[in-house]
Amino acid sequence: MEHIVSVENLSKDYETGFWKKKKVRALDGLSLSVSEGQIFGFLGGNGAGKTTTIKLLMRLLYPTEGSASILGQPIDSVSMHRQIGYCPENPYFYDYLTPVELFDYFGRLFDLDASKRKAKTGELLTKVGLEERDWKKQLRKFSKGMLQRVGLAQSLINEPRIVFLDEPMSGLDPIGRREIRELIAELPSKGTAVFMSTHILSDAEALCDEVAILSRGKLAAAGKLHDLLAESNDQPRFEIVVAGADAAKLRISIPNATEIEQRSGDTLVIANRDSDIEGILRAARDAGGSLISINPIRRSLEDLFVAQTKTD
Repeated sequence: MEHIVSVENLSKDYETGFWKKKKVRALDGLSLSVSEGQIFGFLGGNGAGKTTTIKLLMRLLYPTEGSASILGQPIDSVSMHRQIGYCPENPYFYDYLTPVELFDYFGRLFDLDASKRKAKTGELLTKVGLEERDWKKQLRKFSKGMLQRVGLAQSLINEPRIVFLDEPMSGLDPIGRREIRELIAELPSKGTAVFMSTHILSDAEALCDEVAILSRGKLAAAGKLHDLLAESNDQPRFEIVVAGADAAKLRISIPNATEIEQRSGDTLVIANRDSDIEGILRAARDAGGSLISINPIRRSLEDLFVAQTKTD
């Protein structure tokens, strides 16, 4: 199988208004593909169309145009859905069930025998960091973060080939985010690819092999994260730190610097390109300064995200 997920020209319109109906396009001609054995980051701001896309793939919504396939099968295939997992942004379960009862129910849906259901319940609830004392507590007594852990665990009970996670870090504290991030990072090595929607760009940068950035329902950028960041760093900037130079004098003598700032007795100068470095160092020496360090400033995923979403 070439791609584990394929999306072709997928679009979704919603009707708004009461007397005069008006169509609003939430997703506009989206095409992308996800390879097996990777973590794919699906990024975008609020209202960009991330959740709409995942709900279309899960067959919870129906597309206005276009098509999609998962595991080489159309998205309405029942047999395909037995091989995938899904955790929505705000998982909701019957309030009066306990995690143990919930997992017994989901295990039965996937035809797991009693011993396998019990083993998977303990394994997954432990992996997501839910304390054993809470396993037999009713879900109505759980916090948002605890429900998020339960939701992630249930999405893995059938050992899926790919799991779709919509904002999996939502509602988690810093320790919980780290635990879940480590769990997600392990999944490809266990045979489970990950399609992850998130607005926490630091998590995406740490975890993802490839990303797609949505802006107002349209695909703004897509590809291997390393390649996208490398392309955006064709003209690297540099951070130059000098000691003993007066920042005010440097501002006059270095017009090409984008930023000059006094920091704890040293002066920080940002060069737009490498050809500016020699002139900056000459000006620093003339101002009585000496070089401490020169470091390239690499563009982050956040920089790329802002640049792509602002152009739309």
